[in-house]
Amino acid sequence: MPNIALELGKQAASFGVKSAYGEPQDVDGVSVTPVALSMTGFAGGDADTRDGGAGGGLAVPLGVYVRREEGLRFEPNIITLLVVAVPFVWVTGRALTRIIRALKK
Repeated sequence: MPNIALELGKQAASFGVKSAYGEPQDVDGVSVTPVALSMTGFAGGDADTRDGGAGGGLAVPLGVYVRREEGLRFEPNIITLLVVAVPFVWVTGRALTRIIRALKK
């Protein structure tokens, strides 16, 4: 029976840069390299009680690097930016409102 921890360790070694940057693609003479934020996690189980482990991952597309004659440029994924920015702005606004109310008293 193969050692699952060793197999996961071998696969996890390639999770670094390869999971964040995709392979460059040529589209109409323009080189495009996708960029993502990736996270993975694993949990071990117990051999005595035969409880299994678990693992999971998440990848959020951040944007692409575009190489043209003018040079290299990062173009963000607007949808991801909005999904992250809207809750951040809301929480910041709530915090500032509470701070201002506390300072007025």
